[in-house]
Amino acid sequence: MADRTIRTVVVDGVVIGEGSPKILVPITGDTPERLRAQADALTGRPVDVVEWRADHFGALADTAAVVAAARMLTERLGGKPLLFTCRTTTEGGEAEIDDEAYGELNIAVAESGTVGLVDVECERRRDVVERVLSAAHACGVFVIASNHDFAGTPAKEEIVGRLRAMQRLGADICKIAVMPHSAADVLTLLDATRTMHEEHADRPLITMSMGGLGVVSRLAGRVFGSAATFGMVGTPSAPGQIDVDDLHTALRLLEQAG
Repeated sequence: MADRTIRTVVVDGVVIGEGSPKILVPITGDTPERLRAQADALTGRPVDVVEWRADHFGALADTAAVVAAARMLTERLGGKPLLFTCRTTTEGGEAEIDDEAYGELNIAVAESGTVGLVDVECERRRDVVERVLSAAHACGVFVIASNHDFAGTPAKEEIVGRLRAMQRLGADICKIAVMPHSAADVLTLLDATRTMHEEHADRPLITMSMGGLGVVSRLAGRVFGSAATFGMVGTPSAPGQIDVDDLHTALRLLEQAG
């Protein structure tokens, strides 16, 4: 629907859901010292939002240490928004954590005032997801609801259905990443993004097809309705991520051409 209004998410001056896709870059240090070095390496790079993949952090079980690290990163990033993500093993991450502990950690970080956004896996227990959403929103923190399918690419209707479910939950941004096994799978993800964006979405979407086959989805998301994309500085946190400088250049070229 051409007249559909997409509500933007504005975090620390970065507007997600308007203009060119925003560039998110993950950092994955397992100690405060390595996180500090990774944050410093982002200076001068075309990064809009920094994602802290806390599932790589060695002291993940110590909530106070996690909050302290988040505070250090926020101070180190010089105004760049920080997204907190604890990615679990069921969704391709490193954290083996039960639903209750997962919810408590996300709520503690959101309530600490150290981050602008938290990522919540929407397939966690429903009441836990709802508690995180409520607590985050109560303190002005935006929520990305996410789903990662490393086994393959679901049918278009299933992808759209998952994104619509995230929207009904009340997430501020709806994100899905899938693994393609063919060029047709990449087209399925892109067409699902287009349909969701044009017919159902009233908030920003982030979608991607992972791996080498899916790189085009990280570059051309704006054409189909994806509001952000993930690049890397150093080591990728997911298959198919490309260097942030190359990503920035490609996005600018597509913007100029469009």
